[in-house]
Amino acid sequence: MAYQNLILEIEDKLAVLKINRPRALNALNSELLGEMAQAISELENNSDVKAIIITGEGNKAFVAGADIAEMKEMNEREAEDFARKGQGVFTMLEQSAKPVIAAVNGFALGGGNELALACDIRMASSKAKFGQPEVGLGIIAGFGGTQRLTKIVGPASAKEILFTGEMIDAAEALRIGLVNHVVPVEDDLLAKARELAEKVVKNAPVAIELTKKAVNYAVTADIDTGLEHECSSFAKCFKTEDQKNGMAAFLNKEKVVFKGK
Repeated sequence: MAYQNLILEIEDKLAVLKINRPRALNALNSELLGEMAQAISELENNSDVKAIIITGEGNKAFVAGADIAEMKEMNEREAEDFARKGQGVFTMLEQSAKPVIAAVNGFALGGGNELALACDIRMASSKAKFGQPEVGLGIIAGFGGTQRLTKIVGPASAKEILFTGEMIDAAEALRIGLVNHVVPVEDDLLAKARELAEKVVKNAPVAIELTKKAVNYAVTADIDTGLEHECSSFAKCFKTEDQKNGMAAFLNKEKVVFKGK
């Protein structure tokens, strides 16, 4: 379908979803969040798509935050509904069967940082800036920032970012584990993200999906429960054609093409 605030491109098993409000530094409003939910659902149901890359349109921002103009006059109930909407969309990404890569091309602040946190892998341009500036507006992070940031970088670093509201650069984001890779500004960030995605999609889709679920499960599960989940998921792979073909190809020194079955 056509989107007003997103650009969706699908090519060679990869979907690139661009947040497309560059005049507003790609700020997230209710309309955009609704479109994101539709786009994620569309991609989830597209068996040809094996991985998703999310980035921002323009050369300044990934997503500079939630739309303050929309939030300014909200009452408590409206604010709760807005937070639940944003959290719901980002949870859709986090729980998607497809691996999701954030290509952070500029400012990732507030809701933008929270969007990146909901992705599986984060790759940043060296000019990217990250932060949760909400306390400077009299509010707190509401799209999952207090939870996912803490789980990813640890409580001490998360508290410093959340308490000060200050931005950190890509090098510091890499140091604390907020991003996986930093790409020099002169290089093509999206091309690098595609290269990484291609390394993922050459592998067995069912195995990737089960791996993602197991890693997400590990974040909240105790080790014994997590190991049981892993064991069950490992066993499920042996019902697939991909497992049979993959192991046969390995033993025969042949190249395998996985079918996702």
